[in-house]
Amino acid sequence: MALPAPNLDDRRFQDLVDDAKRMVMRRCPEWTDHNVSDPGVTLIETFAFMTDQLLFRLNQVPDRLYVKFLELIGLRLIPATPAQADVTFWLSAPAITSVGIPAGTTVATLRTEVDESVVFATGHDLQIVPCSLARVATRAADADAQSDRTDEIKMGQSFPVFSAVPRAGDAMLVGLSNPVPNCVVRLDLDCRVEGVGVHPDHPPLVWEAWNGKEWRRCLVSTDTTGALNATGEVHVHVPGDHESAVLGGEAAGWLRARVVDVPEDCPTYSASPFVAALSASTIGGAVEAVHCEIVEEEVLGDSEGVPGQQFSMSRSPVLIGAGAATLETMSDAGWQEWSQVQHFAGSGPDDRHFILDGASGVVQFGPAIREPDGALRQYGAVPEYGATVRMRRYATGGGRIGNVGKGAIQTLKSSIPFVSRVENLEPASGGVDGESVEQAKARGPILLRTRSRAVTAEDYEAITQEAAPDVARVRCVTAGDDDTDPGSVRVLIVPAAAESGGRIDFPELVPGEETLRRISDRLDEVRLVGTRVLVSPPRYRGVTVVARVIARPRLDVARVRADALAALYEYLNPISGGRDGRGWEFGRPVQAGDVYALLQRVRGVDLVEDVRLFGANPVTGERGEETQRLDVDPHSLIFSYEHHVKVEDH
Repeated sequence: MALPAPNLDDRRFQDLVDDAKRMVMRRCPEWTDHNVSDPGVTLIETFAFMTDQLLFRLNQVPDRLYVKFLELIGLRLIPATPAQADVTFWLSAPAITSVGIPAGTTVATLRTEVDESVVFATGHDLQIVPCSLARVATRAADADAQSDRTDEIKMGQSFPVFSAVPRAGDAMLVGLSNPVPNCVVRLDLDCRVEGVGVHPDHPPLVWEAWNGKEWRRCLVSTDTTGALNATGEVHVHVPGDHESAVLGGEAAGWLRARVVDVPEDCPTYSASPFVAALSASTIGGAVEAVHCEIVEEEVLGDSEGVPGQQFSMSRSPVLIGAGAATLETMSDAGWQEWSQVQHFAGSGPDDRHFILDGASGVVQFGPAIREPDGALRQYGAVPEYGATVRMRRYATGGGRIGNVGKGAIQTLKSSIPFVSRVENLEPASGGVDGESVEQAKARGPILLRTRSRAVTAEDYEAITQEAAPDVARVRCVTAGDDDTDPGSVRVLIVPAAAESGGRIDFPELVPGEETLRRISDRLDEVRLVGTRVLVSPPRYRGVTVVARVIARPRLDVARVRADALAALYEYLNPISGGRDGRGWEFGRPVQAGDVYALLQRVRGVDLVEDVRLFGANPVTGERGEETQRLDVDPHSLIFSYEHHVKVEDH
């Protein structure tokens, strides 16, 4: 229970008016008309309103003191984290020489009448390296050696790619003239239709690249051959660890197309396809881009040579997920680099350390503290008097707005020779808004109580948010609750997935291995001895809404339907939906009455005729029975799966 906050002045507007009228009666007895129509009373009410606003401001003083107390215990606002996405740079023609994409190259989404463009910057250099076909070979699943097909390709003779009846493990190996890490290779093939029976959208075929130790699966963005059953081209995105290696006595940068097992309901090869011609070229490259803007060599000011100096950067927030901010000072020896630390507790007087508040963009140098014996101790070095302080490089931006959908990044902000266009083949994810003051005020008591010890469920949630600010939501399930084993806790993680009109691809709700590892390592440091901690995503209950509404006369039916669908996806959303826009509540059921009310508020809807709810499996798409109330397990979330809205005109 919260302690009652003192009200420094409890008078309100009417109290002030009554006090003023009583004073008028004592000081000016000849003034007898106290009705609201009197001009003097109007002036009294005007000044009473202004005084009421001042009293409201006065009562905010305890909140200011509360924030100052939070600063004393070392609480800082968690800054925004940036979304990340792999961006592919497509060349205007196959590469004949190496094309460089420097780090910091900016790309963006399209700007519309409603939304500003979202800017991304590449995190490191990219070299798009040209290549050509060097070797071709085939290898059966049970064969000890590969069969060289290079001479047959040169002579224009066709050869079977796999065994007569292809089996899982059969492969065609393509040797490139050199390794092409992070590049897109176009393979032009002249194929003869023999491997009939495969589904072109679900072929029993994968492309892989050899990295010197193992085969790594490659993304295929285009395949007009229908899984090697027609003449066409295949665009293979090679991973960044692609290396040259010797396979079968031949050195090359190796790729391979391998037959894999498919579910029983998917067709597989009935016979091996034949290839008569094959060529390779590099047509693009991919590099990770971060939702941020890079600021370089910003001068913060000149040092005064005193402890505890602070400097403010021109841009904030400073991102924590886009590379470390680099601070330098000018001295007689040139520019000297300083190291960022979380606190000065372990800093000596000669240690070049600084603290950075990412939310406000303030840099602070070490203070001088008087010890109990009266001696003055310096925690962290102080830049000498007159030294220029600059931030050599930092990133600003971030937030949930960067979680754009697949194909949204289309604009190249700076011209690069031979690059025709850019594209993100996967959604951007990981962007989370910075912590608000209200959220920090709620976290403060938990931070003070835990002091980096995880005991209660709130402790686990707060420490997880600090360890991984790039996750959208955290939920801790304690022992004995929801089948959690005794002596264990489960920490449920909802990643910051990309949203497009409220729609989320279900695979985007699975947190990455690196995020899970980082959280697990941190919680392992602060858990009680004997407590087992399991970090995983929550269970999701798919929901499908089927509704029929009546549109108002003379309105665009298609627009009304689009707005109704957008409202459903935004409301029934595990990240940004629910009643408060912070995500659907854990365990809260979906009721038809809520959906009726939601659709009735959609602009252009005159009447909601019918609403039906169905449970759905978001993986298989299987739909459950019709219901008016869809119950959800206590620690589970809902997921919108293929809503349907029929709009009828008057």
